[in-house]
Amino acid sequence: MLAGFKKFIIQGNVVDLAVGIIIGVAFGAVIKSFTDDVLMALIGAIVGKPSFDQLTFAVGDGIVFYGKFLTNLVAFVITAGAVYFAVVVPLNMMKERRAKGEGAAEPTSEEQMIALLEQIANK
Repeated sequence: MLAGFKKFIIQGNVVDLAVGIIIGVAFGAVIKSFTDDVLMALIGAIVGKPSFDQLTFAVGDGIVFYGKFLTNLVAFVITAGAVYFAVVVPLNMMKERRAKGEGAAEPTSEEQMIALLEQIANK
């Protein structure tokens, strides 16, 4: 069992996972800062409220802070868009290029030699 764990650690899966998590957390912090400090300030300048966090309504004795939800929703949409345009679109383009290139693969040197020999024999 320990040998399997050691192999798992050495293969780099854990390192790749750790790097992905660290980058994801940092990316989330950047998006949160952009949402809170830039985008919401611009929306606040247009709408008149610098933050949606204070938007509430009362239901009975309780208060519903729907503004916080709106702020988090905006942050989610921005994060999803950034991931889509920064990761998904380039990966899909790379896959398409690879798929196009597979059909038109360069012939190997052996294939080239056979083709040349056939051309010589046909003359």
